[in-house]
Amino acid sequence: MAAPRPMSRFWEWGKNIVCVGRNYAEHAREMKSAPPSEPLLFLKPSSAYAPEGSPILMPAHSRELHHELELGVVLGRRGRAVPQAAAMDYVAGYALCLDMTARDVQEECKKKGLPWTLAKGFTASCPVSAFVPKDKVPDPHKLRLWLKVNGELRQEGETSSMIFSIPYIISYISKIMTLEEGDLILTGTPKGVGPVNEHDEIQAGIDGVVTMRFKVERPDY
Repeated sequence: MAAPRPMSRFWEWGKNIVCVGRNYAEHAREMKSAPPSEPLLFLKPSSAYAPEGSPILMPAHSRELHHELELGVVLGRRGRAVPQAAAMDYVAGYALCLDMTARDVQEECKKKGLPWTLAKGFTASCPVSAFVPKDKVPDPHKLRLWLKVNGELRQEGETSSMIFSIPYIISYISKIMTLEEGDLILTGTPKGVGPVNEHDEIQAGIDGVVTMRFKVERPDY
């Protein structure tokens, strides 16, 4: 019998990264978009994972890389068509995450009506903090997130400002695609997204829960 996979290293074996766009009204406004009536979903490949200690890599096909700070929800078991009332039973824990975005590429994709894969799914586009067990976070809708670039505060927000709650998101996604143990859901970013450059240092945290630090580098290829 195979040994159980450690949830503390979900990024090594988790299959799916499901992202929710525009889940904070103020961020939707700064992107000049209307808040959605249903969750806006997109995917990242598992090769997007960048655990703390590895760098954020600037994609060669972009000239404008932006940070987007997000609360990540790590699934603890397989779920299909999960009812909202039972959704939190499927949560194993959390991670602080970055949805690194090639903004110039995304704008071109939007203009052409194309998917966002080139803008969102590149290598190391999903930096993640250490895993935070569920019992360390009594209420994930009462957290303060913050992000600094080179010591300057860029983003801060409260998860209470999410348009769609975590149970709603889990239920909604699981009616479309089966969620697997170790999958990660990115729940959206508060306002304040902005550019980073080579050699920048990003620090981010959830007050009283976890912090993380990353350097931005150019790949060798």
